[in-house]
Amino acid sequence: MSPMSLMSPIGSIGNYLSKHGFKRFEPKAVLFDMDGVLYDSMPHHAVAWKGAMEKYGIHMTHEDAYATEGARGIDTIRIMVRQQKGIEISEQEAQEMYDEKSRQFHAMGEATIMPGILGLMEKIHRQGLTIGVVTGSGQRPLINRLLTDFGEYLDEGHIVTAYDVQRGKPNPDPYLMGMEKAGTKPWETIVVENAPLGIRAGVASRAFTIAVNTGPLPDSVLLQHSPDLLLQKMTDLRDKWSDLVVPGFGLDSVTVGVHL
Repeated sequence: MSPMSLMSPIGSIGNYLSKHGFKRFEPKAVLFDMDGVLYDSMPHHAVAWKGAMEKYGIHMTHEDAYATEGARGIDTIRIMVRQQKGIEISEQEAQEMYDEKSRQFHAMGEATIMPGILGLMEKIHRQGLTIGVVTGSGQRPLINRLLTDFGEYLDEGHIVTAYDVQRGKPNPDPYLMGMEKAGTKPWETIVVENAPLGIRAGVASRAFTIAVNTGPLPDSVLLQHSPDLLLQKMTDLRDKWSDLVVPGFGLDSVTVGVHL
């Protein structure tokens, strides 16, 4: 277990405030990544990425799919084509390749909702916090499913997709857009991510960034990108939620850096 896994949520918040020079941590919005956070969908995505890219002569492993998860699909494709073929392709060409990946993904059926998510959203909703989703996907069927599965807690005005930003994860732009839609500042925002690029984006936005390691990557890979807290399962986050959202929490409320 990593040192950050052993740190209490309170200690992590204290470190976060100290790192950024913020005086208070007052959560008003929670921004979730989608794949691997709300849905146990990454195994399907990995298979679809590998199969679709093979069709275009690009080698992509399951590990590559996890490592690049969260980025805009067309950005991932253009980078891999550049690296493996030494050529630049247009966004339209990359979109055609991404459409094939989407076709293969949807042919595998729906992924299940991640255990613990509905209970976590109910807790957040009861506290009056805004719930948003920030995803590198732009596929309409996936957005429709979000609204069907989580419509009690989420509306379309608080969903950020690949088409809402010019620069996707690991740039902070998607989470900054999520804050803009929620009307919050970084110290009023919690980001929940599972992938390296998404963690980098959340940290760069200066929101309190929680990494939940729901995939096969070792903790050390996620910790390289400096999340504020690392957990192993969404059920862990659900169970620890009351320790994270403490009204009026400030640096005077905690001994910074204490491990419990």
